[in-house]
Amino acid sequence: MYQKIIIVGNLGRDPEMRYTPDGTPVTNLSVATSRKWTSPDGTPGEETIWFRVTAWRRLAETAVPYLSKGRQVLVEGRLKPDPQTGGPRVWT
Repeated sequence: MYQKIIIVGNLGRDPEMRYTPDGTPVTNLSVATSRKWTSPDGTPGEETIWFRVTAWRRLAETAVPYLSKGRQVLVEGRLKPDPQTGGPRVWT
């Protein structure tokens, strides 16, 4: 079985890079995706979903100089399931 997700959106803040205790680089991104629609009665609607994205190793180091708040990005990867429920992690 193959799992893949593609996210196209805008960065909500500058990337945050850090290093794990063993020296592995990790970069966290906050990506917002939006969609707009008009209902049959003419009422406009809008929905924004935020994704937390983590890049590791070489990609983590490469992304930081090129990305900044407001830039449009395309992220391709996989969802990490919640160990307790088996579904995607959800925060409220």
